[in-house]
Amino acid sequence: MSKPVAHPLTPQQRAERTASPTFGTAFTEHMVSVKWTAEQGWHEAELQPYGPLLLDPATVGLHYGQVVFEGLKAFRSHTGDVAVFRPDAHARRMRASAHRLMMPELPEELFLAAVDALVAQDQDWIPDDPNTSLYLRPVTFASERTLALRPAREYRFLLLAFVTEGYFGRSQRPVRVWVTEEYTRAAAGGTGAAKCAGNYAGSLRAQEEAQDKGCDQVVWLDPTERRWVEEMGGMNLFFVYGAGAEARLVTPPLSGSLLPGVTRDALLRLAPALGIPATEAPVSLEDWRAGCASGEITEVFACGTAARISPVNEVCTSGDSWTVGTAGERPVGEVTARLSDALFGIQRGELPDRFSWMRPVAPAPRPAAPASGQAPASLTDQAARS
Repeated sequence: MSKPVAHPLTPQQRAERTASPTFGTAFTEHMVSVKWTAEQGWHEAELQPYGPLLLDPATVGLHYGQVVFEGLKAFRSHTGDVAVFRPDAHARRMRASAHRLMMPELPEELFLAAVDALVAQDQDWIPDDPNTSLYLRPVTFASERTLALRPAREYRFLLLAFVTEGYFGRSQRPVRVWVTEEYTRAAAGGTGAAKCAGNYAGSLRAQEEAQDKGCDQVVWLDPTERRWVEEMGGMNLFFVYGAGAEARLVTPPLSGSLLPGVTRDALLRLAPALGIPATEAPVSLEDWRAGCASGEITEVFACGTAARISPVNEVCTSGDSWTVGTAGERPVGEVTARLSDALFGIQRGELPDRFSWMRPVAPAPRPAAPASGQAPASLTDQAARS
């Protein structure tokens, strides 16, 4: 079913709400909701007005953490068309996260239908400003009313959207990072490879420590030796060795405790197409320190849906600190800039989509008067087939 808001905001009201869109605050007017039960499977798919939920105090997700989510973006191209970056990859990762937490796996077709329906309905919220995008937040949580310690038998999927700039603001500014040697993010065999809520709650103490040290983000080391670099906050890290025609990329391998980033995967494919070799290999904290001192490591950057590609220019530990490359002279390195420009060019429709990463979304039909009726056939039909 489709139940759009009775009185949509005017263009001026939307512009006011998105004038300074701090990450996670400028929500659009609609959301998608789908329910799951053991008896009916996925059902009651609905595009509806964004609003509060009515939850029982004994809702399983509130107590036992059966919650997984994703983050992906829709972009307006220079021609005015709207497309979503790699929603199929996010659908697959959400299925993998759900599998790890003993939750029902939302079919990829239903995930894509929900994305299409919401972006089609609310794409007028996406400003023409190339520095902004529509961030989509799919989340599935256990909604059954019980405190029995077992996988729930009822779940709910929601898809929300908000307008945002980059995670670190409008500009591609370099960031200062704090390497925590006290806290760890995850361990092999745990939930580090799943995008689940508990992983982020457990990171907040270390992130606060980083901010207390005057840094933007925390860098995680491996949980066993506290030696090997894993990732940065909720982002993956890349190291650039060499420069010019000799430049090459290295990123820590997926060890079971790292989140397999969709942007990370894209860069591992995009870099070789630009003539930049890219490999997965362990990088120790000492490698990072010594590589910057010798000039072997010339650039470091973090990547993710929210952060896009963000250069790292200073590293701080409990015992010392160092700069990366020529951070003071050129905040964004040559390789970082090339990859950022290429990725952003694909997302904005300014460069050929050689990997077929962009999923175009047509605007939703605008009825003469608000009325309830059937949602786009894809959303309703996909829920029925699931």
